Amino acid sequence: MRAIRTSGSVGALGSNPQGDPTNTASIKMRRSPQQFELRVRSWGGRREGAGRKPAPGRRATPHRRRAAHDPRCPAHVTLRARPGLSSLRTEAVFQAIRSAFAAASRRGFRLVQYSVQSDHLHLLVEADEPTRLARGIQGLAIRVARAINRVLRRRGAVWDGRYHARPLATPREVRNALVYVLNNFRKHIPGAKGIDSRSSAGCFTGWRTAIALTATSPAVVQARTWLARVGWRRHGLLNVAEAPRGRLRRR
Repeated sequence: MRAIRTSGSVGALGSNPQGDPTNTASIKMRRSPQQFELRVRSWGGRREGAGRKPAPGRRATPHRRRAAHDPRCPAHVTLRARPGLSSLRTEAVFQAIRSAFAAASRRGFRLVQYSVQSDHLHLLVEADEPTRLARGIQGLAIRVARAINRVLRRRGAVWDGRYHARPLATPREVRNALVYVLNNFRKHIPGAKGIDSRSSAGCFTGWRTAIALTATSPAVVQARTWLARVGWRRHGLLNVAEAPRGRLRRR
């Protein structure tokens, strides 16, 4: 720190060593205040890498409030079975699931199309009221789970987490969902041909080429919304060999 020498009468502060009566003293200058950054320690938030790390494996359906259902729009629903459960495509299990499907359409809730894969279900459903969709899916999930447990002679939970429901608001979205549901077995069975016997494809009337429709009860009901009944046909009928286009985007 610099010291400034001043002259003048400063009393007892000191005297000149040569006998000069003029006294001198060192006066220290005051530092200017310096601003420091205040860093507040916090946990979580938007810091890079903060928060709980996602668990390995398939991403679970988030536990957030679902959007209100529009009765004019069908929905694509996915139910995934717990790991370690027997394949849902075996004859006995599939027949039990199909019987549960036949009793699912009631009280303003309709099962329009379905596909049963080894560890998950794809459903195309409709509901006349916003609350009917959630209640209808929950009732269907319970009914199917009980049927599976009864055939496998087991107890406990069947489904792995919450169901995923995606509203279909345009004719193209409905058509893409129909291809995804009815031809989903092409994603899981290499070289699969024809129509999937573990789906409602055998009673679907929107194929480009004629197929032999199944004579047994289809376990589904006719669609009532304009989108699922005729709207999707604006983009062309379905091809039996048409493969699903990847994974439908989640909202």
